[in-house]
Amino acid sequence: MMKGQHDSITVKRAFGPVVEGEAVISEEGFSPRYDLDRWTGIITKPGHKLEGTNIKDKICFFPTAKGGIAAGWAFYDIKNKGIAPRAFIFGVTNPVMVQGAIFANITITEGWSQHPAQIIHTGDWVRVDPGRKIIEVLRRSTES
Repeated sequence: MMKGQHDSITVKRAFGPVVEGEAVISEEGFSPRYDLDRWTGIITKPGHKLEGTNIKDKICFFPTAKGGIAAGWAFYDIKNKGIAPRAFIFGVTNPVMVQGAIFANITITEGWSQHPAQIIHTGDWVRVDPGRKIIEVLRRSTES
C-alpha cells in the first residue's frame, strides 16, 4: 500500500487481540454450525457463496451472523481444533456469537463505517485492531 492511502474501515464494537491475516469477503451470512465443516474449516454448505473456502487463519467478513445457541460453542470447537479464523468481522451479529468468540479468544467486531467490499478484497492482508475499532489494509492481493 502506498503511503498516504487511507484504506480502512471503522467498526462500532470490537473485542479481542489485534490480529493480521488474509481477508475473505462474503456477501452472505455465516453460521459456524450449518455452513462450516468443523473438522476442516472449509465452508461446505451447498450453494453458499464461499462454498469450498477454507477460513482457517483468515479474517472473515460477513454481513450477518446466522445461528443460535449452538453457534457459540462451535467457535470454541473450531479454535480448539486449530481451524478457526483469526477474526470474524460482522455487519450484524448476535450476543451468542459474541460470547462464543470471546470464550474462544477469537477477535470479533460488529458494525462498519462502510461495507468492507468497497475497499477490501479477498486476498488482501489486513489488520484488525479492536482497541482502536479499525480494520486497515496493509497489503493488496496481487489478484485484486
